[in-house]
Amino acid sequence: MEFGYFAMPSHPPERGLKAGHDWDLQVLRWLDELGYTEAWIGEHHTAPWEPHPAPDLLVAQSLMQTKRLRIGPGGFLLPYHHPAELANRVAMLDHLSEGRLMFGVAASGLPSDWAMFNVDGMSGQNRDMTREALEIILRLWTEDGPWHHEGRYWKVDKPDTMFGFLKPHIRPLQQPHPPIGVAGLSKNSDTLKLAGERGFLPLSLNLNPAYVSSHWDSVEAGARKTGRTPWRGDWRLVREVFVAETDAEAWKLSVGSMMGRMMGEYFLPLLSNFGFKEYLKHSPEVADSEVTVEYCARHNWIVGSPKTVIEKLEKVYEEVGGFGQILVFGFDYAENPEAWRTSLGLLQQEVLPKVKHLVPPKPEGARAAAE
Repeated sequence: MEFGYFAMPSHPPERGLKAGHDWDLQVLRWLDELGYTEAWIGEHHTAPWEPHPAPDLLVAQSLMQTKRLRIGPGGFLLPYHHPAELANRVAMLDHLSEGRLMFGVAASGLPSDWAMFNVDGMSGQNRDMTREALEIILRLWTEDGPWHHEGRYWKVDKPDTMFGFLKPHIRPLQQPHPPIGVAGLSKNSDTLKLAGERGFLPLSLNLNPAYVSSHWDSVEAGARKTGRTPWRGDWRLVREVFVAETDAEAWKLSVGSMMGRMMGEYFLPLLSNFGFKEYLKHSPEVADSEVTVEYCARHNWIVGSPKTVIEKLEKVYEEVGGFGQILVFGFDYAENPEAWRTSLGLLQQEVLPKVKHLVPPKPEGARAAAE
């Protein structure tokens, strides 16, 4: 097992955009110093609690301030980007990263974002656009021209050489491309099926372990379509994690601080409006009204002393059938930075050595998505 990081990024609405960006940079520097393996940065356009419309700005700056950490958008919302422009931008960013870049993609799930960009998410148009955009990006990176793509949403050409010297020439440093990750939330997630189908890294968002176990079924269903054999070691689980010296202190600094505030003011109301509270329940009999911050902390979060967190991680690993990496869900502790820094440090220094042996066996014929 390894530990990484997943930042929406989340900040309280009163936090200035620059101040929030600076906090995220500080955390990324800590992750690098502490030996975390990777970090993913989200993109959103209309959520004051998730205020970063351009994850590559944060990625570019953080690559200059870190040495080992692999960093990437987690992910670019493909319906809102022209695939040819994004292909060149990501390829350039891969060169700046000297091979540390990851490329996360997502279909976008906020109705307010759909409305801003006039995308019909209710019909699944966002998912169709994501598949088409990714197909174009991968062709631009891997197929020589000239060729013409005329799809449902985009017309793109890879032209032949003009005037003897003008031609498409920008490709990623990592060949054939940086590791690609896709995040999924719902049961039978289309994006997680895409991960299995194409051999991408699957990221399961922070839900109840009993529910998340169904996500691997989606990965395997996608893999069957293309004859692939997926490996659970590629599977990332995003979890709310807080570690302190004692269980009581961890509860106070998580439920009683920014983790609790964000969940209570934003995330739980958001999931409730989507009808997604069921994804947080450990049992279908639980009423929606019972799914509170405290309920999530007891049943879904991984909070406590190092000993307690080790036990909870081992339990989640067994419940879902094995996975390769926990991605710590990022929160804004700018008003109590030492608490967040200490939690990240305890997780890496005291918890990791006790759970590092948890590695899913690799099935015959399976190959790591990052290979």
